Amino acid sequence: MEPNLENSEPEFTESKESNLNPDREEPVLEPADTLAEVRLEELSPTMQAAAANAGWTSLMEVQAKAMPYILAGRDLMIQSKTGSGKTGAYLLPILERINPRDAFCQALILVPTRELALQVSKEALLLSGNSGIRTAVAYGGVGYTLQLEAFRGGAQLVIGTPGRILDHLMRGSLSLKRLSILVFDEADRMLSMGFYPDMRRIQEFIPRKINGYLLSATFPAHVLRLAGEFLRKPELLSLSRDSVHVTETEHIYYVVPGMGKERSLVRIIEAENPVSAIIFCNTKSTVHFVSVVLKRFGYDADELSSELTQKAREKVMARIKNGLLRFLVATDVAARGIDIPDLSHVIQYEPPEDPEAYIHRAGRTGRKGASGTAISLVAEMEQFRLRDIAKSFSINLQQRTLPADEEVEGIVSQRVTALLEAKLRMRDCLQVEHMQRFLPLVKTLLQNEDEMALIAMLVDDFYQATLNTPPPQPPELTAAEESEQIDTPPVPTSGEQKKRRRRKPSRSSFRKPPEGGESPEPAEKG
Repeated sequence: MEPNLENSEPEFTESKESNLNPDREEPVLEPADTLAEVRLEELSPTMQAAAANAGWTSLMEVQAKAMPYILAGRDLMIQSKTGSGKTGAYLLPILERINPRDAFCQALILVPTRELALQVSKEALLLSGNSGIRTAVAYGGVGYTLQLEAFRGGAQLVIGTPGRILDHLMRGSLSLKRLSILVFDEADRMLSMGFYPDMRRIQEFIPRKINGYLLSATFPAHVLRLAGEFLRKPELLSLSRDSVHVTETEHIYYVVPGMGKERSLVRIIEAENPVSAIIFCNTKSTVHFVSVVLKRFGYDADELSSELTQKAREKVMARIKNGLLRFLVATDVAARGIDIPDLSHVIQYEPPEDPEAYIHRAGRTGRKGASGTAISLVAEMEQFRLRDIAKSFSINLQQRTLPADEEVEGIVSQRVTALLEAKLRMRDCLQVEHMQRFLPLVKTLLQNEDEMALIAMLVDDFYQATLNTPPPQPPELTAAEESEQIDTPPVPTSGEQKKRRRRKPSRSSFRKPPEGGESPEPAEKG
């Protein structure tokens, strides 16, 4: 049975306003041409059989809402939490659109990590069952043999990380000439891991007329710009909250132990991989301590406190404003009046003593249409006060679990692998020939654990050299490009809300909120 795709009336929602909230959310719209949810029994017989293969008894919310748009061939951005069923939401309708008799890549799913690639592949195999659809998985850090065999076998669905997919495209082992569907799963993570240049180069191999789908936990400006580059007039479907909100600043916090807090900070930085950040501390002594720790770990960090001379302060400020300094550690008073363009993160190493200081700190990022993230490190008992601050200023504050050492090692390893593979792709034939002279030496070193430390040392040196090169981001769209690629129709004010309940169908209908304000600043402590 065909799903019911009739239009429904969009609803407008409005959040509480606060003059001190830099993340104030304006009322926004769901897709103007809204499609009705679909139930499992309304899907085609083949889709129902596929769902049965995977053990589904009903559709989860994101699946019921997103599938009608994907089946209708409408480009879509989906905001949904991990574990919500988002993978099945796009996999099942995509498998329905793949022709198993055509032995070429028809759908490409880009993911940030090998773990997610394997997870998506496992679910695709369950859903495809005996349909004859062949799946190939490609990610870095492993050999090419099995991946090449899968491509030669005529895989119709390809899942992989951007770096390894680009490798295959450049080798000619994978062709996307007849691609019809492109998916970005966890797009925000792909950007934070530095995959944007690879994604842009992949775009050169993709036909112009395809359907695109982008999934992300958050939709800051750089993710929206990515959508504008790859998708055609995408619509936004959000299931993370009761209504759709596209915000400039994401507010998150980690509960960290009191002992070794500085190591927790380094783990968070390695996991988040910020483009640039101000790290706020409450005292000058803590500023100096954190600055020294970051430098010891190889990061380009400098401090700003009232003890600096005016000349030294101007030198530090010039470095970070010109993009020559990645991390600035400062007190509230020392950071007064600072306006740093494109600051991606604010990290509060110590929570502020004054509630309004939180707004002042967080307001340093997510300015003038740019995206930003405000991170707070708090002890177990401090989180309750932070939540009260968030509630007072209507801030959507989310808790994240402090990444374990093993998790950070995995993230760093995949980031280094992607960087090394990108470096290898840049080498010409003569450089590759020179490099191959050392392959016998590498094989010898790998046979002894003590000598393997030599290779680990070289990899660590390479990683240290990349610490102060922030991940590249999609360029800012001009007003004309944004209008052409992503529609942002005007949003009714609260007075107009009751009068206007219907809008003409639009390919996209969301709006980014205005930049935030500032608040009075506290005094600096020694």
